[in-house]
Amino acid sequence: MIGVPQNLYSASNAARLALRCLDLTSLNDADTSADIEALCARAQTPYGRVAAVCVWPRFVGLARSLLPSDIRVAAVANFPKGRLDAAAAVAEVHAILAAGGDEMDVVLPYGAFLQGQNPACQEFLQAVRAACGTQVLKVIIESGVLHTPSRIVRATKLALACGADFVKTSTGKTAISATPAAAELMLQEIASCKRVAGFKASGGIRTVADAGAYLDLVTHYLGAKALVPARFRLGASSLLDDILRVLSAQAPVAPDATQART
Repeated sequence: MIGVPQNLYSASNAARLALRCLDLTSLNDADTSADIEALCARAQTPYGRVAAVCVWPRFVGLARSLLPSDIRVAAVANFPKGRLDAAAAVAEVHAILAAGGDEMDVVLPYGAFLQGQNPACQEFLQAVRAACGTQVLKVIIESGVLHTPSRIVRATKLALACGADFVKTSTGKTAISATPAAAELMLQEIASCKRVAGFKASGGIRTVADAGAYLDLVTHYLGAKALVPARFRLGASSLLDDILRVLSAQAPVAPDATQART
């Protein structure tokens, strides 16, 4: 984070910003309906609601039935392996939409991308974009597997060129998930994009301090105005526990939590 101001937000303000931009996630292989019911209950806290819940496609209908309309339902497709199978991914997207899903978190075929199959990856993303229609598409580039700055930059450019509404770091299912270094590269590309797009950090974000690093980066590259669900998301499950811990320990703060600490 060379040259990026750090610790711009107090702990309480960072917690409030993280809460309103949180995609509260449950993507365990053994998830049950009871788990999703508990997730949806957690999404509505005494301090405010999360931006979205993110679940497996089979739980979209249940989540939508349990949540108010202002909490969006996101679901994953082509997840987590990122296969180069556009027909299967498009079918998953159609199923998510039919069940009432609002947002699709789709994995870039990163194995094919690493093998230099850029045209095929582009066709995959274009097909998924068309299937999503006007609903939100988040493209997961799996930055920890891409590893090198040049690959992360190229994958981000490709996702943006194919119409991604958000570019997302990770599935959270690999050894390396979100990192500030990868986020900085991705945000530089999003900032230079000719259209408005958002950023989602996901995987390994467990504390308000972890989230604060991404708040600082987004503020630096996109401006404090981008710290809203339409431009910024944090994908996590255990992060909510620390958000609630911080907020419960703090005195009430001014309503405008986007004000950076001076």
